[in-house]
Amino acid sequence: MKVLVMGGNRYIGLQLVHELVEQGHEVTVLNSHEAPLPASVRRLHGQRHDAGTLETLLGPLRDDFDAVFDNTAYTPEHLEPMIELFRGRVQHFVFTSSVAVYEMAAAQPIDESGEVGRDAATALYGAYAAGKVQCEERLARERTENGFPYTVLRVTHSCGPMSPAVTREPGTFRRLELGRPLLIAGKVEAMVHFIHTRDVARALVAVLGKPQASGQIYNVAGKQFSSIINYMRLMAEAVGVEPGIIVMPDDLPAHMRSPIVHWLEASRGSMVFSIDKIRRDLGWEPKFSLAEGLADSFAWFRDGGRDKYEYDFSADDEVLAEIERRGGVAASDGPARTVFRAQLDTLKNM
Repeated sequence: MKVLVMGGNRYIGLQLVHELVEQGHEVTVLNSHEAPLPASVRRLHGQRHDAGTLETLLGPLRDDFDAVFDNTAYTPEHLEPMIELFRGRVQHFVFTSSVAVYEMAAAQPIDESGEVGRDAATALYGAYAAGKVQCEERLARERTENGFPYTVLRVTHSCGPMSPAVTREPGTFRRLELGRPLLIAGKVEAMVHFIHTRDVARALVAVLGKPQASGQIYNVAGKQFSSIINYMRLMAEAVGVEPGIIVMPDDLPAHMRSPIVHWLEASRGSMVFSIDKIRRDLGWEPKFSLAEGLADSFAWFRDGGRDKYEYDFSADDEVLAEIERRGGVAASDGPARTVFRAQLDTLKNM
């Protein structure tokens, strides 16, 4: 098929481009930042959120594509030009959403019928969640009114090479390499559901040629999930070191938060997602275990990715100093499983 990818210059989007090419599709990308792409890929340069950009770049090409993958729309306003351009012209319009749309659920795993957060003021993930929900609902209206062939994929927390944020795996890998402790906080036994970015790409591509996917919403999650503290242990296993893990006291000053845990599960509790529907409808199956996914991420980091980030451990040092002031803290994990005062003394001088 001839496909258009919005984004496609890093992380999930770049994995998607490579997966499409490997499966024999003809790929065009539209993005604002250059990245190494397969030789066969055509790139259009532009910032989609600038007025008139999409109409100018895609207007002459609106009849050229069989499918569109929109990875970079976050509000209905971002979608409107795309709907206008491709209404009645494509077989598939695949929208990348997020499991961040869901509210907490008493029963798990959460399937696609789970409650979502429509109000930015109250949604679990705030304006981001509400914007994605509004996008999904706009696409549903367009299908009802005009038969627009959309499919929504709600993607869970991801891991893999080329992370756009040092606060994901890169910063943690670097701490482990340097022998720094991992400071975690909150509900450290809460379960978090992850997926490798290549598995996400494969799920996106699995929509193509499947008319039964039209008008459907699918959760996209990995074959495994893990508690926050065990995920830290798995990251250390990927690096090949024994981790020193400190669970931060609950009564630290409000601004002292875990510098490595950004998942809301740490404050709200476990969230695990059902992928039965996408397995049944599209025949998709995640390939990577958590250990395999993190090993792949660290291999990229070790072989050159490390130098693409800047590292700041000042927040760690502030927390460690406060813990030391209080007389140290028992280790939650690590070879000694004892008081970290000696490590804290050493880390002061790093």
